[in-house]
Amino acid sequence: MQQVNVGIIGFGTVGAGTVEALMNNHETISSRVGSEIIIRRIADLDLDSDRGISLPPGILINDADALINDPEIHIVVELIGGLKKAREFILAALKKGKHVVTANKALLAEYGSEIYRTAEENGVSIGFEASVGGAIPVIRSIKEGLSANNIKTIMGIVNGTSNYILTRMTQDGLPYDQAVEGAVRLGYAEDPPTLDVDGTDAAHKLAILISVAFGVPVPFKSIYREGIDRLTPDDISFARDFGYNLKLLAIARNRDGRIEARVHPAMVPRDHIMANVNEAYNAIYVEGDFSGPSLYYGIGAGRRPTGSAVASDIISMARQINSGAVTLMPPLAHARARNNIIMQGIEDLNTPYYFRFSAVDKPGVLSKISGVLGENDISISSVIQKGRGETGAVPVVMLTHEAKEKNVIKALDELARLDILMDRTMMIRVEEG
Repeated sequence: MQQVNVGIIGFGTVGAGTVEALMNNHETISSRVGSEIIIRRIADLDLDSDRGISLPPGILINDADALINDPEIHIVVELIGGLKKAREFILAALKKGKHVVTANKALLAEYGSEIYRTAEENGVSIGFEASVGGAIPVIRSIKEGLSANNIKTIMGIVNGTSNYILTRMTQDGLPYDQAVEGAVRLGYAEDPPTLDVDGTDAAHKLAILISVAFGVPVPFKSIYREGIDRLTPDDISFARDFGYNLKLLAIARNRDGRIEARVHPAMVPRDHIMANVNEAYNAIYVEGDFSGPSLYYGIGAGRRPTGSAVASDIISMARQINSGAVTLMPPLAHARARNNIIMQGIEDLNTPYYFRFSAVDKPGVLSKISGVLGENDISISSVIQKGRGETGAVPVVMLTHEAKEKNVIKALDELARLDILMDRTMMIRVEEG
């Protein structure tokens, strides 16, 4: 039986999960591929920690360059994370004519254009299914299953940490800090979980999904990003009063050739499928012009799910090697270069909004707030006004009809300069679709 040799750089959580999948399901994988996938080398700086996996002598080394330069290795798998060293290893492997698999979402979001170009120039493939959604095969679905479609919408809960935190705030009434402490204690979050809760992780993943959907590498910095760290139990409660749940959403839409791309907390109707994705689960909704809507749901992270996704890319490349093909498709699955897409700024967004004002307790405040909003073409849909809080401020909560973001920003700036508010206004976008 033909043999395909794999070298893995990084033997941490995902690396161990990948090795476990390839070893435990060796017979099943060989049957599906028609050849044996052999782990020839694993490179890691830590040669002593117990990963719960028994390796043959000589497999684990501490020299990634030796692995990359091994002429017997066909596929190099990068699982160390980070940017600088990972980028060096991937580019070196591609230039050596080796296929590459990575789970490194941050690297692809920041340096994807260079990496995809290098793969094409050297006639090799790069697989990155594990970079978004753990075991959820959403990248392969867009590349292949939906390849006859123009993608209209992508909407996802793609960060399990923030989703777990919001679930605890919603179901248990916990304040943000306590929910974060619980997520760290259970291993769902780093301490501190900055990149998860500030929207960076989700924006990295959205950049990759947009790049695959439209065939053009999208700069990570072009995606609007906002986190969940300012949300309070009051916002959760008021959202429920209006009939919504709060979720951190990653959203991309094709607006007549202009791509709207944003990551932020959003109020979602409680009967919407996204409103009911809880705990550390991910869900990604994709709509094509011919396929209509499809939903991809599952565990978005972890040793075994992510290892499964990495192994699936290795299997795909092993099949490619067996067939004698140089590459089956370009990295972004578009054989012909497309024109650069135009990104729509957040200021041009049209959507309903939720406002929570901390107003002083005196007559005429509500009419002043309403007046400023009306002068900026913002129409109020619903209002909730409750009694004075501990600080002496009166919570005034409003839901608007659809409004333009730049008008909202202008109105809130005008209100902040008046003497009727005691704190910064909370603004949350509403996602009805």
